[in-house]
Amino acid sequence: MADAWVYMLRCADGSLYTGWTNDLEKRLEAHSAGTGSRYTRSRLPVVLAASFEMEDRSAAQREEVRIKRLSRADKLALIA
Repeated sequence: MADAWVYMLRCADGSLYTGWTNDLEKRLEAHSAGTGSRYTRSRLPVVLAASFEMEDRSAAQREEVRIKRLSRADKLALIA
C-alpha cells in the first residue's frame, strides 16, 4: 500500500476537488459522509475522478499544490 495518495473528486456541481491523504479509502468515506472538507460538504455527492500513488507525504503535498495550480482544462485532461 502507498504511503500517500493525491486524489481528485468530481463534485455534484461539476467542480473538481484535489487533496492528499495517507488512507485513501477512509478519506473518501469521510468526503462522502460530508465530513471530509468544508468545500465538498456542500457539493455532495462526490465521486473519485482520479488517484495517484505517491512515495511519501511530502511528495503528495507537492503534487497536490501542482495540480491545484493547473487550469480546469488541464485538470480535466489529467483525469481523462
